[in-house]
Amino acid sequence: MSNLSGAVETAPVSSLHRSGSVSPDDFPVPGGREEEWRFTPLNRLRGLHKDAELGSSGVTVEVEAAPEVEVERIDLSERERLIPNGAPFLPVDRVSARAFAAATEATVISVPKEAVASAPTYVRVTGTSAPGEAGPGEAGTVATAGHLIIDVQPYGRATVVIDQRGSATYADNVEIHVADGGDLTVVALADWAGDTVQVVHHVATLGRDAHLAHYAVTLGGSLVRLSPVVRYAGPGGDAELYGITFADAGQHLEARLFVDHDTPNCRSRVRYKGALSGSGARTVWIGDVLIRPEATGTDSYEYNRNLILTDEAHADSVPNLEILTGEIVGAGHASANGRLEDEHLFYLQSRGIPFDEARRLVIQGFFGELIDKIGVPDVRERIAGAIEGELS
Repeated sequence: MSNLSGAVETAPVSSLHRSGSVSPDDFPVPGGREEEWRFTPLNRLRGLHKDAELGSSGVTVEVEAAPEVEVERIDLSERERLIPNGAPFLPVDRVSARAFAAATEATVISVPKEAVASAPTYVRVTGTSAPGEAGPGEAGTVATAGHLIIDVQPYGRATVVIDQRGSATYADNVEIHVADGGDLTVVALADWAGDTVQVVHHVATLGRDAHLAHYAVTLGGSLVRLSPVVRYAGPGGDAELYGITFADAGQHLEARLFVDHDTPNCRSRVRYKGALSGSGARTVWIGDVLIRPEATGTDSYEYNRNLILTDEAHADSVPNLEILTGEIVGAGHASANGRLEDEHLFYLQSRGIPFDEARRLVIQGFFGELIDKIGVPDVRERIAGAIEGELS
């Protein structure tokens, strides 16, 4: 009998999350059968996955920074000067690589060493171009590439809100670096107009005893595909990834996460919730967690919950957990798709609350746990108001 224990303990079974490349040519044009693309309707990407021209004029980026936070715009060739100890940015799919190659500059938000931001920093991302009359990927569609860097230096603390609105075809990358002892909250709010297509990657690296709270709130857009990635550069790193999604008729909202535990004694928590209503409403959640052999002492858990409010809506939920060491604190995953519980509605109706109001209260309570965690009052109120508008 052959001994496979060495291979199992040292090599992940999944080959999805490779090291990556900055060259788009290293990634074949996806055809739709690849595991990483099989849920995405490629015909709606307007050629972002192929060779659609990427420029810089269709989206504006303005920053309202806290007094303690520094903001600059740099040529991407200066990236290593800015973050000399940061890991190189390596796209892991064709759209990310194309965006990295096409972006002419990056917006950089820096939190100095030991600085504590006294207010949130707002990154206003506004799409200024509607899709043209032509078909997907053809002339007439204005596509834009973008790059944002958030760099928290040792023991810095800050909150950054990425507020995305307007109409765009947008491929962008967001780099997040939290150095030793740093603490960062990121709220990425995708409140796009209904004709927007966005493919975005958020890649976070956490230093020793660093903490990241990442909120992905996706409400608008025709097709939005978000790929958050977390890696650790020192023990004690703590990542909390939260997601709120509400898809209505015709929307495709996709989140594809990867948490790479390759460092001892780190922690991750993933909590995503979605609701779907209307013909053709579609959500996709893929949660990949890899605990490598060297990541002893890991503490990880992820879950996804979806409320399907109408018969024509569809949710895909796929948690994947691969553990290559037995010396962990804990690891688990769960997902569930379902409808409103009749018992909850009956309980409220039995106390004189009309059905429509009872339904609204149950759905608001479903999201309330995550909304209440967001420490920015105006953003919290805006999200709650947007969900209320969806229910109305």
